[in-house]
Amino acid sequence: MIVDDDYFVVTALERKINWRSLNIEQVYTAHNVAQAREILQQHPVHILISDIEMPQGSGLELLAWIREMNYNVQAILLTNYADFNYAQKAIELQSFEYFLKPIEFDKLMLIIQKAVQRVKEQQSAQRAIQEGQYWQRNHSKMLEHFWRKLISDSSSSLIKPAVLAESIREQNLDYRLDDKVQPLLFHLFPHNGSMGSQEKGLFDFALQNVFYELFQQPSFSVDTMLEYKDDHWMAMLKWKGAPEQDLLRELCASFLQKARPYLKCEACCTIALPSQMEGVSLCIRQLLTMDSEMVQARNEIYDVQDYLELAREPAEYAAPDLAHWEELLNRNQPEVLLAETSRYLRGRLSHRMLNVSVLSLFRLDLVQLVYSFLKMKGIQAHKLYTGKTHEQLLAQSLNSIEDMEAFVQDLVTTAMEYRDFTERATSVVEEIKQHILSHYGDELSRNDLAEIVYLNPDYLARLFKKETGISLGSYVIQVRIAAAKQLLETTSLSVYAVANKVGYGNYSYFSKLFKQAVGCSPNEYKKEQQGSF
Repeated sequence: MIVDDDYFVVTALERKINWRSLNIEQVYTAHNVAQAREILQQHPVHILISDIEMPQGSGLELLAWIREMNYNVQAILLTNYADFNYAQKAIELQSFEYFLKPIEFDKLMLIIQKAVQRVKEQQSAQRAIQEGQYWQRNHSKMLEHFWRKLISDSSSSLIKPAVLAESIREQNLDYRLDDKVQPLLFHLFPHNGSMGSQEKGLFDFALQNVFYELFQQPSFSVDTMLEYKDDHWMAMLKWKGAPEQDLLRELCASFLQKARPYLKCEACCTIALPSQMEGVSLCIRQLLTMDSEMVQARNEIYDVQDYLELAREPAEYAAPDLAHWEELLNRNQPEVLLAETSRYLRGRLSHRMLNVSVLSLFRLDLVQLVYSFLKMKGIQAHKLYTGKTHEQLLAQSLNSIEDMEAFVQDLVTTAMEYRDFTERATSVVEEIKQHILSHYGDELSRNDLAEIVYLNPDYLARLFKKETGISLGSYVIQVRIAAAKQLLETTSLSVYAVANKVGYGNYSYFSKLFKQAVGCSPNEYKKEQQGSF
């Protein structure tokens, strides 16, 4: 049932939501709380979508009445305002979801789909209780727990068949040691701004929906699908007959095609070797090792068999022509350099000469190359590359070829843009001047000022003197003495207070500098100014 006093909202929801695809047979509509109560008393309603702010009674009041009447309804509340009190009340009344307008229909569809799933689970649970079949409700969780522990244990040691058989017996699972099983690993790369990075719960729900829809096959069952670490999911298949590798590749290819439009992310799939249940621990370990050691490209399908063949001849690092790349930096040709780095990486990958260890050495060489280039320009690279964005790109750079390319682009582009900035000496000097004028009372050592513009202190000092004709230290003194004169002229502060305010804790030193610059002591200057009024 949809409840909203806005006729157009009700009409839009009726028409734009594909109710049939959600397995919803009947949609009732109401424009106020009284109409909604009447419908609820006459018809079975499982899901409620209601506005909160309505003139003839709020959605929260309607939900409170529903709870009082013990109607088993999943409530999705809509509102124009992110009001904490509304959200708190909605939680107290056990609302299923609290959704802010304007309505994003694709997200609302997923929320309704989750509500439908909740209704089905509750109906199934009620049937199970009535029939005395409690184990049905917990079966999927028991399977997930069993496989999650097996994945965790297999990453550090191999599980002996006897230990595995005992675990199966203790948990009363429907497995025999000669069952044919096969793990699949999915590495996801959610785009910035997608549900995967912002609304994890909805993303996981949508992901599993897409997966189970594609992998419903008569030749195998999907016993579980679980996320064993961030953005890494493993599905466990149990074959009913002989494993069909071509079928799996076809299904994985379909999953990759659907990931971008439906999940707004990219992915790659890795297919483990099929195995009997007694050897599944080794099978999982091979899969996890491959994922940690092999460099992947997005939207590709990989086989553990290929990795095992490559592992016999480990890839060795062959450094690119770093001298030529350094020359490209010096000739201000970053686009050419970026094209060559991508060509190098893609070439190594296509010839199967790239693993995480090799990629890590490549990253180290390139970082050293760029840092050396910046050092020659007097730029402090370790200061330039601080910040969340760069740290995130660095952390992700070994995940895939595309992640390394994004890291390299940020590394090179940032260096060249800042090199251009520092070569406009006027811009650097003006930024330093503005900082001194705004912070003359703070510590203003040469090192402190150099950090502001990420430059070597000696280089900044030379640049400042060249542009202004005076040293950096002399300019700081000029600004502070000018500020001190202003304070002595316009305030009743003591000379000691003025000295502290302009950055001189040592009064004698301040007095000496002031006399050198003005021709009289600060006290004399203050008396002279006061005597002139």
